[in-house]
Amino acid sequence: MSRSLLSKRLQELERAGVVQRVESDGSHDRYALTTAGMELGPIVVQLGQWGKQWTRSDLSARELDPSLLMWDMRRRIDSPSLGGEKVVVYFLYHDAPMSRRQWWLVMDRDEIDLCLVDPGVAPDVRVMTTVNTMTGIWMGDISFGAAVQKGDLQLEGPTKLRSRLPSWLKLSTFADIERQVV
Repeated sequence: MSRSLLSKRLQELERAGVVQRVESDGSHDRYALTTAGMELGPIVVQLGQWGKQWTRSDLSARELDPSLLMWDMRRRIDSPSLGGEKVVVYFLYHDAPMSRRQWWLVMDRDEIDLCLVDPGVAPDVRVMTTVNTMTGIWMGDISFGAAVQKGDLQLEGPTKLRSRLPSWLKLSTFADIERQVV
């Protein structure tokens, strides 16, 4: 999302009384949920649960967004499970547009960075797949193991790190919700 679009969305949410600007260190505006915003939270979660349960899972390439997927994954990294070590995971999405094909998660206990440009650090683990497969894993529709067995997900790197990848990446909040056949 561009800065101008983010700024516009935050202003709209502020006018609607969902968020409010709070004191900051001066370098960035900071926002916090208002009481109304906090009360909206469970409704948004219920909509997400309903969406996972009742909407289709066969999305077309046009409907999949590697940027949204990667930012959502970054948000759900379980940094304490890294055990204090710094780990760089490289993602290559074969089916993504060239400009969004490669991603790097640079993770340690204190900070998780998502890079669209090579951070200049050799990756510890390489993940090669499609956006569709990673979205299916992220949403709980397929397991890491099943995707590897099927050949839809290739992992490179030390066995110890490859096997720990699923523990670092907490899946979507909605991954445990079963889809209903419509």
